[in-house]
Amino acid sequence: MTKEEFIKYCKEININITEEIYNIFEKYYNLLVEWNTKFNMTSILDKKQVFLLHFYDSICLSKYINLKEECSLCDFGTGAGFPGMVIAILFKKVNVILVESNQKKCKFLEYLKNEFNLSNVNIVCTRIETFGIENREIFDYVTCRAVTSIPMIIELSTSTLKVNGILAPLKVECNSELENKKLLKEFNLELVSVNNYKLPIENANRMIPLFKKNNITLKKYPKNYSILVKKYKKK
Repeated sequence: MTKEEFIKYCKEININITEEIYNIFEKYYNLLVEWNTKFNMTSILDKKQVFLLHFYDSICLSKYINLKEECSLCDFGTGAGFPGMVIAILFKKVNVILVESNQKKCKFLEYLKNEFNLSNVNIVCTRIETFGIENREIFDYVTCRAVTSIPMIIELSTSTLKVNGILAPLKVECNSELENKKLLKEFNLELVSVNNYKLPIENANRMIPLFKKNNITLKKYPKNYSILVKKYKKK
């Protein structure tokens, strides 16, 4: 994805990429490559691929949830900041919490926050299930990208979501993971929409299901990650 293509395709989803904003993303890319020489930040380093598969794909979340008004968003397992840091750069009214357990990646995120002067970002270096024990029912939106299966995402993160809030994970394809109605009932979630789209240029399939939380999460959740791994381990 070239600069011209990035600007064009963002405009098609109502995102205006000014020269100033593009320069931020270019610097983001350069820092990502620089830090990747010391730490394993991402396996995707080609500039056109980073702009398409990391930056643009993260921006696509804005097609399905309202990020133009004041709200709170938690992105867990954010890694090098996708989609949460990208959202924070573009939508200054969104209070973004990035939850990441890898300390080296958290240092990178803190560096980006300071470099881009992002007062709407906070980084928490811990696991989402640990974070979710003490931080319950506080976010308007919870998201993640390429983290784990939908059932695991629900169990790990729903406690952090406000009643009437939206869980919006970015996935490649997850139709088979959406059929667990018993799990949705247990976590007081309602599947309100399944949004399919294709990334331009590569024509790659993407999916963002939206789950609305209708009641508080039972205190026994979230459970330990190791317990959930055993529970959802494929036979």
